[in-house]
Amino acid sequence: MPLDLVGVGIGPANLSLAALASGVDGVRARFLDRAPAFHWHPGLLIDGTTLQVPFLADLVSLVDPTHPLSFLAYLRDKGRLFPFYFAERFHIPRAEYDDYCRWAVKRLPSCSFGQNVTEVRWSAAQETFEVITETETLLARNVVLGIGTEPVVPDPLKGVAHHSADYLDIRDSLLALDDVTIVGSGQSGAEVFLDLLRRRGGGLRWLTRTPAFAPMEYSKLGLEQFTPDYTRYFYDLPEPARDALVPTQWQLYKAISADTIADIQNELYNRTVGSGWPDVSLTPGVEVTAARPEKAGIELTLHHRHQGVTATVRTDAVVCATGYAERDAAALLGPLLGPRDAAGRFTVDAEFRVGLARGITGSVFAQNAERHTHGVGAPDLGLTAWRSATILNAVTGRAPHALPERTAFTTFGLVRERRRAT
Repeated sequence: MPLDLVGVGIGPANLSLAALASGVDGVRARFLDRAPAFHWHPGLLIDGTTLQVPFLADLVSLVDPTHPLSFLAYLRDKGRLFPFYFAERFHIPRAEYDDYCRWAVKRLPSCSFGQNVTEVRWSAAQETFEVITETETLLARNVVLGIGTEPVVPDPLKGVAHHSADYLDIRDSLLALDDVTIVGSGQSGAEVFLDLLRRRGGGLRWLTRTPAFAPMEYSKLGLEQFTPDYTRYFYDLPEPARDALVPTQWQLYKAISADTIADIQNELYNRTVGSGWPDVSLTPGVEVTAARPEKAGIELTLHHRHQGVTATVRTDAVVCATGYAERDAAALLGPLLGPRDAAGRFTVDAEFRVGLARGITGSVFAQNAERHTHGVGAPDLGLTAWRSATILNAVTGRAPHALPERTAFTTFGLVRERRRAT
């Protein structure tokens, strides 16, 4: 008998779906990941780093706070509820979130690791998907892609730079060098810079294309752009409007937490006491246009975007904190995909179904691959449980998880009011 759904990839998104599905009677599901075990951004679990969202953005709580796989249930199971209570922490350490997710995985028999999915086919005769791994073929009525993202290194730096995703693996080697350059001014770049500053003291250069080392938008009403209300509003916008809007919202998801900025400034200030300015440089508005390996390091060609000035610098190593890109679903789905949008991206409907070719009656859903259709909240952990519940409700054809109709004080878009009769 076919499964109700098969999830490909087990990151927080599909792990949330597995957790919510585990409590729904009659739902038969499997989740597969090629990695040998669950690990969440292991190269960036730097001591002292925290999630940028509150602990309630766990796998289930914003849909079902009574769920046995909530973060509070994890703390209770670990005997740590009272220490957490007295710590008064709203933002938990990243390492703790990783441990929480691994705790949840152990309680979800539907999750299987070391299973590399090589292809997804459609069987018209059986009206099911065939999810093919290196060891078995699973039949499923629905498939949920949670294949995640992959690190992006700008073209000029490919082959000569490291990515911040591997930072902890290379940190010791960076500490032994005289000069290290960090490229990128998001949260990861700031955390790498701060960690190296604390451990090295100097010999650091931090470059970014943005006009400033800017703080993350974290105002109460600003955060309402990470609500289901805003997601629905964004989805209903015309495609050109969506594409024009996302780049203007970079401070919602590409900037730096105010606390991290303060920690960096404090560290720099403390190093001026009795010893002058620290041996570091922080330069915004700069783009790396070329990188040439040399016997004694790497020569970088820099262009200042506002001055119009070009210069070269020499460094021993470059760490790119230049973000991640969604993996292309075509590698798995191939001819199953339907028409693309004007920019060549697959389409996604309001319930996160990917547009498929004609004749396919099953559904493929996308997790954390729909920023172009659902907005900047797509990768945000605060929307993970809501999106998983939306998908699960669509798969079952009912509402095992009731979802709120309204989630924001802000009204996004104009609502046409009826005129009163005169």
